[in-house]
Amino acid sequence: MRDFSSGQIKKGVRSIGFGGDGATWGNYGLVWQDANTAVLDYGNTHYTNGNDFNFQAVGATSPSLWHDLAIYAIAMQQGTNDVKFLAKAQGLGPTAVPMVGKGNDEAVFVKVAMPLAYGLSAGVLLSHETSQFNATSAGGQPVKWETDWRPSGGFGLAWQPDKAWLFGFRALYNNDFERRIDSSGVAEGMAQTTEYRLGGSYQPWKGGLIDIGATRIEKWNAIAGTHTVSYNPNLGFEQKVFDNLILRVGLDETSPTAGLTYKFSPFKLDIAYVHDMAKARVGDLFGITSDSILATLTFDFAKEAASPSSKYAATGGVEQPAAKVLR
Repeated sequence: MRDFSSGQIKKGVRSIGFGGDGATWGNYGLVWQDANTAVLDYGNTHYTNGNDFNFQAVGATSPSLWHDLAIYAIAMQQGTNDVKFLAKAQGLGPTAVPMVGKGNDEAVFVKVAMPLAYGLSAGVLLSHETSQFNATSAGGQPVKWETDWRPSGGFGLAWQPDKAWLFGFRALYNNDFERRIDSSGVAEGMAQTTEYRLGGSYQPWKGGLIDIGATRIEKWNAIAGTHTVSYNPNLGFEQKVFDNLILRVGLDETSPTAGLTYKFSPFKLDIAYVHDMAKARVGDLFGITSDSILATLTFDFAKEAASPSSKYAATGGVEQPAAKVLR
């Protein structure tokens, strides 16, 4: 479930449409650049077999603090419809069987970042996330999956030596104590994921960006007794069309992406489309083909406070003379 919600929020909608390379413009270390903003997020993944996942989130980034340090916090909730899938359960035999069920996922993430010297930026992520899923087999046997939180988080490093280049590295460590309850009893164990992203972005001309990266994911699941490692690419291209409109396309691991940014100060709307989201991670578990739409509305309250229209309104509609500069 998390690959359709919190896994995307961590990258950001702009990065998703840009090929999902969280190592560059979605790097934790660049959060300080979003100081004085608030965000609303929405996402929906719909499979052609009718399965549907959706999430909503709200967050904010603090004003610039000590040495431009900024703190970002976001809360997220995800739900589903009646999802059809195949899964194994100890009380249902050795093979996967058809099931139908609903699930939810709740999370809170906090990122802290600041610029360092020589174009370097650094940031850390702290996360708290739990999931629940209740299903029933075709034979009427109930099965429940749930997770208890264990310390999780990550960090990011970004280096921008000049306006044309950006390089980054991002690490993410997710740890959960998973529990499966079925007719045979309770099975428990750790479910862990380690994710590393490395990427670079180059501006070949004004308003254009080329992004290239790679992702390594390693997973352990004690209940299922599995351990997997995978490597996949992240590729993206972005072009500013007008001062307030940017278009982008990409490849997030094995999923084609597209997106846009539309600015209407003090707001910014980012929209991303992903075909077969997280295919490289969940395979055909929930269906063969899916389409996803994700959107983020950003409000820059610093720009709103400084805008001429706000100052005009604050003086009762009477324009005030400019202040003199004393030297």
